[in-house]
Amino acid sequence: MPVVYSKRFGLFRNPAVGRELQTLDPVRDHQRMVHLLTAYEFPFDITRALELALFHTYASPRVSGLLARTGEFERHGQKRYDDTSRLIGQFMESGYDSDKGQRAIAHMNLIHSHYRIDNADYLFVLATFVFYPIDWLNQYGWRKLTNSEELAFFYFFREVGRRMNLSDLPDTIADLQTFVDAYEAKYFRYTESNQRIADATVKIVQGWFPRFLHPMVQPTFSALIPEKLRLAFGYQRPPGWFTGLAQGALWLRKWPLRWITFKPYPYLIEKSSFRYYPAGPPDIEAVGPDKIINSQPR
Repeated sequence: MPVVYSKRFGLFRNPAVGRELQTLDPVRDHQRMVHLLTAYEFPFDITRALELALFHTYASPRVSGLLARTGEFERHGQKRYDDTSRLIGQFMESGYDSDKGQRAIAHMNLIHSHYRIDNADYLFVLATFVFYPIDWLNQYGWRKLTNSEELAFFYFFREVGRRMNLSDLPDTIADLQTFVDAYEAKYFRYTESNQRIADATVKIVQGWFPRFLHPMVQPTFSALIPEKLRLAFGYQRPPGWFTGLAQGALWLRKWPLRWITFKPYPYLIEKSSFRYYPAGPPDIEAVGPDKIINSQPR
């Protein structure tokens, strides 16, 4: 059985987590490595990185156009956010080979099967789940990732891609970056659907804060995304002082987190809160658009 770690004195990080990570091989042990990174080392940061990863994908009209046509994101934004978090969080926590991980991927595939999605768009979205955690943690995490940990994200999501029946999966992380660069050069541009879905995302996040903070949400997104995304969404660059404040706050918070953590150890789905599901995490097979869920045999 894998080791389950406890915090020291209920507050301090357990260095044994990092020591185990150093012994693991990213090709063979990437499921365990991703579990340790998400459940112990960086639960808050990886969640934020994956949120920005999804935001990044809306700069592609091929992605935002589909979301705009379904209307799910604009009508049921918080539900769609929680449903996505429930499925991705499950197979990252449990591993894609576990019973729950297999169920989460199978249910995700079922939902996707109701839409026409090109293989290249799938690969692009998958790639953001590799690169955003790496980039975010290396900039704002309480420590930088090791090369092995970066590769673990790549090998993990490549295997997820195989279980999504994707084709042309890159063999190396460098090849994946080359694919992303070519995809963005070809497809990224401003469209109304990009801005609609970006604005819908901002509206979701505004709902997490008191009303007087709502005007700060969109500029914060703009401060944390690259210029090519701001252009694709039709967003203005925030003032330099605001960008510096937002990035500086994230940079400062990492110092005390080197020693302490306020998240449960381990931080698991069962301990997570979902705004749309106040009673607790929904069943894996219960999430998704109502018309799809209700059409399944009971």
